[in-house]
Amino acid sequence: MSGSREATGLHHDGGRAPSDGAWKAQGGLLVIMGSGETAPTMVKPHRAILERVGTRRAVLLDTPYGFQSNAEDISSRAVGYFAASVGREIEVLSWRRPPTDTLERERALTTLREAGWVFAGPGSPTYALRQWRDTAVPDLIAGKLRDGGVVCFASAAALTLGSHAIPVYEIYKAGIEPHWVPGLDVVSSLFGVPVVIIPHYDNAEGGHHDTRFCYLGEGRLTAMEAELSDETLILGVDEHTAVVFDLAAGTASVLGNGHFTIRRRGESTVHRSGSVVGIATLASGGSAAVPSAVAPADEVLPDDPVPESSLKAAADALELRFAAALARRDVDGCVATILDLEQIMVDWAADTNISDEGEQARGVLRSMVVRLGELAAAGARDPRDVLEPYVSLLLDLRAKARTDRDFATSDKIRDSLSAAGIEVRDTPTGPDWSLQP
Repeated sequence: MSGSREATGLHHDGGRAPSDGAWKAQGGLLVIMGSGETAPTMVKPHRAILERVGTRRAVLLDTPYGFQSNAEDISSRAVGYFAASVGREIEVLSWRRPPTDTLERERALTTLREAGWVFAGPGSPTYALRQWRDTAVPDLIAGKLRDGGVVCFASAAALTLGSHAIPVYEIYKAGIEPHWVPGLDVVSSLFGVPVVIIPHYDNAEGGHHDTRFCYLGEGRLTAMEAELSDETLILGVDEHTAVVFDLAAGTASVLGNGHFTIRRRGESTVHRSGSVVGIATLASGGSAAVPSAVAPADEVLPDDPVPESSLKAAADALELRFAAALARRDVDGCVATILDLEQIMVDWAADTNISDEGEQARGVLRSMVVRLGELAAAGARDPRDVLEPYVSLLLDLRAKARTDRDFATSDKIRDSLSAAGIEVRDTPTGPDWSLQP
């Protein structure tokens, strides 16, 4: 980036209000998650947000991944995650393609209209746009925000909400030239300027290859940014991070592990997790924070440490803990670490983001079991601790024989110990012994 600054202000300066002041008339919550929408990292934000929904229907819109052959499994895992981890029953609203049957279509739209919370996540943004465009879905999503509902879009679904969307698969996987596709443009009216949303903003899967900014990298994002109008804002949300736009309070709260970035023409303002920013300041790229009394921070901000940002990170940390326990021959510590990893794998099992981290974690778990088995075969207790009573008894007998000048018995005891791999050394303070390598 050509420039970046981190927002650390403590007072709200009001900023520049959106040109039409549209957000002031809204009453709902717009929640953008960069990734991890069904991971342990987002459990607390989901719980707090869903508490605001009350008894209104909570629905999962399956469109973004509707083309996948495992779509049913993704839906099932998501429903299980919200039931088991978040403590909320949700229902699946299937709109994999616009229903051709009139009754089926109207039933789906009625469900969407009645829902107090609408959630969509992983998949393909361009596929979702094709299925939603020229239907009532975009208007109903926008209406949800006007009517005090919650729209929680993550990953691929989040990309669709702006004036333009990144065709991620087409660029990153298929090698199509970088370009924008028209988005639903649901959120621009909330800020009074064109808005583009980019999740996975801090992605680092490429290692030395730059995969930030939803796999674009700096070079491609800069080139694409030049095609946008000068006033367009890019809202970048890091992985395992949520930004909660409270449209009634006029605030944006940053939750989770990462940051929220406002970028315009390469210049960025970065808001760390825990920040609460006035929405009115965002249109100007402002960095002013709002007083905590104004923001609903007590409703949605986590009050204890956030879990590991990925299953791989958790497995790597536990592998180091296991190695340390193994070096100490701490069997209880080894077993506890194995159980912790198994539980974390269960916690992450509902994550609908497709990756090979589950297999990696299983590999670490299997390795731990094998290494613990090798320790058991060799004997986990220090051999000195096991042999100490017997060697001490023999050394006492040897000392008595030497006192009685029975050197034959004394030498026999020493030779027997040596044959067993125990070296005896006579010192001024008495005999000492060690195991021969």
